[in-house]
Amino acid sequence: MANPTAAICVIGDEILSGRTKDKNIGWLAEQLTEIGIQLVEARIIADVKDTIIRHISDLSASNDYVFTSGGIGPTHDDITTVSVAEAFGVAVERNEEAMRRLEQHYMGTEIVLNEVRKKMADIPVGASLIDNPVSAAPGFCLNNVYVMAGVPSIMQSMFECLAPSLQGGTAPTRLTVQCETGEGNVAHILQQISEKYNAISVGSYPWFKPGQFGTAVVLTGLDKNTVKSAADELWKLVKKAGYKAETPV
Repeated sequence: MANPTAAICVIGDEILSGRTKDKNIGWLAEQLTEIGIQLVEARIIADVKDTIIRHISDLSASNDYVFTSGGIGPTHDDITTVSVAEAFGVAVERNEEAMRRLEQHYMGTEIVLNEVRKKMADIPVGASLIDNPVSAAPGFCLNNVYVMAGVPSIMQSMFECLAPSLQGGTAPTRLTVQCETGEGNVAHILQQISEKYNAISVGSYPWFKPGQFGTAVVLTGLDKNTVKSAADELWKLVKKAGYKAETPV
């Protein structure tokens, strides 16, 4: 059986402008893979309500899980919360538990919990909170959409809190065959393996070193025995074709 699928939607004009470099997609992909959830799509979109609504609605309908990062802070351009709420046709309200967490976080500090910061306690009706061990302001889950902060350290801490609640599948097995030749020379072998083992993903990645080049062939699948069989057969075919190749690892 196939693993659950997921998508991530990174929200923020600062990412699209290049001012801020995204660090969340790759990290989340690794975490999801480890628990048997397949990240099948990543989108980076602007801080525009209609755009957020459209993408959230689309991704939610086509995936088991949707994760967002960005746009849940206190400023005027942090519109992810209201946009996600509107995508599901619910209102946003001042959440008592979220307010309690903010009040506790700011208590005893010189930072004033003003009306602007209280905005971070506005949560869609019916949503459950996602803990934020770093800066207290929670994310939330509405239907199958998990809304988290954009700052990598905060997003990561939020995900680590919610990860135990996710229903994952089988962690995939991945084996690599290093071939000391260009991918054009082994393309026919890759196609042969891909067609024979249609449950296995076969990817080829060229590499270059001073005076040398080659291709890393990565085979990925949910059944480790099938992956091993495919990798062993590929290695033998590459060797038979007259090219050097390392045993699968």
